[in-house]
Amino acid sequence: MSQSEQTTQKPQHYFSVLTYGCQMNENDSEKYADQLNKLGYFLTEDFKKASIILLNTCCIRESAEKKIHGKIGELKHLKRENPNLIIGIAGCMAQKDQDALLKKYSQLDFILGTNNIYDLDKVITNLIEKKKKKILLAQDEPNKEAEETKTLSHHHLNEGKVSTFVPIMYGCNNFCTYCIVPYVRGRERSRPIAEILKETEALGEKGYKEITLLGQNVNSYGKDKKDQPDFADLLKSVDNIKTIKRVRYMTSHPRDMNSKVIDTIVESIISGNKKLCENFHIPIQSGSNYILKKMNRGYTKEYYQELVQEIRTKVPDCSITTDLIVGFPGETEELFEETLEFMKKIRFDTAYTFIYSKRSNTPAASFDNQVPLIDKKRRLKILTDIQNEISLDINKKLENKVLEVLIEGESKNNSSTYTGRTRTNKIVLFERDEKYKPGQLIDVKITAAQTWVLKGQPI
Repeated sequence: MSQSEQTTQKPQHYFSVLTYGCQMNENDSEKYADQLNKLGYFLTEDFKKASIILLNTCCIRESAEKKIHGKIGELKHLKRENPNLIIGIAGCMAQKDQDALLKKYSQLDFILGTNNIYDLDKVITNLIEKKKKKILLAQDEPNKEAEETKTLSHHHLNEGKVSTFVPIMYGCNNFCTYCIVPYVRGRERSRPIAEILKETEALGEKGYKEITLLGQNVNSYGKDKKDQPDFADLLKSVDNIKTIKRVRYMTSHPRDMNSKVIDTIVESIISGNKKLCENFHIPIQSGSNYILKKMNRGYTKEYYQELVQEIRTKVPDCSITTDLIVGFPGETEELFEETLEFMKKIRFDTAYTFIYSKRSNTPAASFDNQVPLIDKKRRLKILTDIQNEISLDINKKLENKVLEVLIEGESKNNSSTYTGRTRTNKIVLFERDEKYKPGQLIDVKITAAQTWVLKGQPI
């Protein structure tokens, strides 16, 4: 490059995004990255290079909030070194705490609520042009037009990956007594099916092989609009998109999971499309009817067991995973034992287990009979030990079987190993070979099973 070219070349400006919490937050971070890229900024993981640092936050559990508060504190010295650095907070914690965060942390320049996702570019422009010194945007109602119709032109934070997310709806109407989501994400609202299909097809054309349809409760898709296709109809339409190889979805509420959805997945397999994966993630949360009622979950364990039976009858080679909360207010040792017995009866492939965490403004936070932390931790250990035994036993039965695996890429822990996933969402590790590439579907013979991963040999 000549000296004249060097002097005329514009310096690059960078941004960093730290994402905490659920897959919906990951997808929101893509939207933030898209806006910053259009403003001329480039993604970097090196905070010291960044002109803009955005924390996309979660407040579902206390542990997540503590991490975020710690990270905000860490960023104070960067602001001191570079007063022009712009630091902001978005996501659920931003929506919940709003101006309290601005008052507590002088290093913050803006707060962006969950209903202002598409306003980041305006916020940054105002800060750079010094039209405003501090900005708080956290409206109660979403901009439905922007939310429903805007799609990503790039997936900056997902480059090099074969899987990505497509939101199909936002918000939640369930009001489980422990959950803050309806308060920070708003009521349920579905995206038009045409926009979802258009985005999915475009992602396939960009090279993504697998998409996960996202919603706080995907089974409620379409219920907020007249004459709207329901979730099963959406699955059937997505199953016909040729650019995509696999389709997953999360999260399903047990009360709203129905035979039509199950039958649609069966039809996908029989038809030969086989896009819809046989992995059912259905959070039970507790195996006690008393606790389920206090949680306002809207079903019984008997109903849940019948649902699992229907799924396993119609889709024999499926996997069923769940979420479980221990230490919910009023959970006695006897009620906890009910959950353990239910786990042993259902035999989940995997259970994501959590200690109950008080969330301000939720009904359960003021319930009597809060369980001491020492008891919560002990129960969590018992529960996870039992689940790990079940998971290992289920995985052992897959040894010597040949499974279809989507190659995701190089293993994080070993560059000579490839990692991929089965249709039932089990992680498979196998020796790297240059003839195999990320995004390929290959058959792998399972040679060894562990609690969390399978090891295999391509055939």
